[in-house]
Amino acid sequence: MPGPRFGVFLIPDAEDPQATTDLALTAERLGLDLVGVQDHPYQRRFYDTFSLLAYIAGRTERISLVPDVANLPLRPPVLLAKAAASIDLLSGGRFELGLGAGAFWDAIAAMGGPRRTAKDSVDALEEAIQIVRLTWSGRRTISFEGRHYRIKGFKPGPRPAHPVGIWLGAYGPRMVRLTGRGADGWLPSVPRLPLEEVLPRQQAIDDAARAAGRNPGDIRRIANVNGQITETSSEGFLRGPARQWVDDLRRLIEDYGFDTFIFWGEGDPDEQLRRFAEDVVPRVRELS
Repeated sequence: MPGPRFGVFLIPDAEDPQATTDLALTAERLGLDLVGVQDHPYQRRFYDTFSLLAYIAGRTERISLVPDVANLPLRPPVLLAKAAASIDLLSGGRFELGLGAGAFWDAIAAMGGPRRTAKDSVDALEEAIQIVRLTWSGRRTISFEGRHYRIKGFKPGPRPAHPVGIWLGAYGPRMVRLTGRGADGWLPSVPRLPLEEVLPRQQAIDDAARAAGRNPGDIRRIANVNGQITETSSEGFLRGPARQWVDDLRRLIEDYGFDTFIFWGEGDPDEQLRRFAEDVVPRVRELS
């Protein structure tokens, strides 16, 4: 079984273009596996996430790329699928698709997007997953009739270079079940999701996968890990020196079932990234 994978979480800050892209290049040089970029199009200081990911793809050779997570209400599924397939092709198969149902509805509505209820947002996401998969299917034409999305006689393409995974930023019960039923990965943030709530959600994903005739082991379990690597004594979970981070991540692997970690460090971004990649990741890999 492959060992754990590690990445860095980027804020798409347009006010310091060089620093933003340099972090992605540093992550590749330091041997990390993933670059995740948050997607909040209504933030005026942010790049467009997909444009930034395409740019990073052209500047890197090995590291994988993922929107963490894409804002579905502002990105029609067919265009989302086309953008994902395009970056995957241009990068040689290094793109995965993180997807979310939406949040910050006032800001979404201000950009002309829909204002959805919690139920509608999950229903729309489930429809979107079906459309994205149809768009990547290689069929000459596709049609879909849903409550939130309707397409008729659409000629999709291009196809991705590899089977792109769909990873859901899921927290609520319906989103978690949808992950098990129809997604390729679960992508929550820890400790935004408290540890005591992780295992019930892992079990719900497994149950939903089995009910859908799927193997739960085929679903990736990715965690955005937010905290700070310090030189001082522990200040709590994911807040302490590198040796504590090694123990905390091993606990997330062994006791909570995660297999991939995307690091979002507080403090100086370059310093935090280097501590993570040089002092934490090699030790976790060695012990896993």
